Amino acid sequence: MATAVKAKSSDLTVRIVSAVIMLAAAIGALVAGGAVFDTFVVVVALVALVECILLIVRATPNVPFRLAGVLAAALYFGVAAAILAGAGDFLIVLIVGVTVFTDTFAYFTGRAVGGPKIAPAISPSKTWAGLIGGMAGAALWVVLWVLAIDGGIVGPRFDLGLSLSAANLGQAAALGAILAVLAQAGDFFESWIKRRAGVKDSSALIPGHGGVFDRVDGMLPVAIAVGFVASCLAN
Repeated sequence: MATAVKAKSSDLTVRIVSAVIMLAAAIGALVAGGAVFDTFVVVVALVALVECILLIVRATPNVPFRLAGVLAAALYFGVAAAILAGAGDFLIVLIVGVTVFTDTFAYFTGRAVGGPKIAPAISPSKTWAGLIGGMAGAALWVVLWVLAIDGGIVGPRFDLGLSLSAANLGQAAALGAILAVLAQAGDFFESWIKRRAGVKDSSALIPGHGGVFDRVDGMLPVAIAVGFVASCLAN
């Protein structure tokens, strides 16, 4: 028993140290901005893409399926990386915040409430309660993001030009909830590939956390969706 507790404590320490290093690297790249941040995004995307391709290769022996999967993955990661590299600070913060709030609220709500699983054959730990909690968390984040920008906390540099009416804040909350569903879908997508490949993590690159793909799986569809919405609003 003492050995098991010691092992868990050691694993938690490794996870915390790895998380702090990853967070510091991401914040440093964001603060530096410009070519530094773009390079950071490209490197992360390329590493995650390689991990995804290796999973695809392990998941199916069918060569045409492999090629189709590799091409789809290249497009998927490429579009998400291009959006993140070209986005302004305020959109990057939105994307990262949605992903973090979704994961955090989903985890704690799922643990606290439990209940029916969404797709136990793909991801045994994901529950409907967790999904609802993640949607609530992402909705809260987007509302806070709008209030910070148009409420004068961060603006006027990032002024969206929205009135802080109940209707607009309600739409912001709805957008957050939808983005949370997409973040969870990205998580399920990677879990499905890993199940097909017969592995627990996309790689062992990050001690205590698995691979880079494991860390960005939910962020990819969120980035693509935010980029699409931003493009529509700009036009």
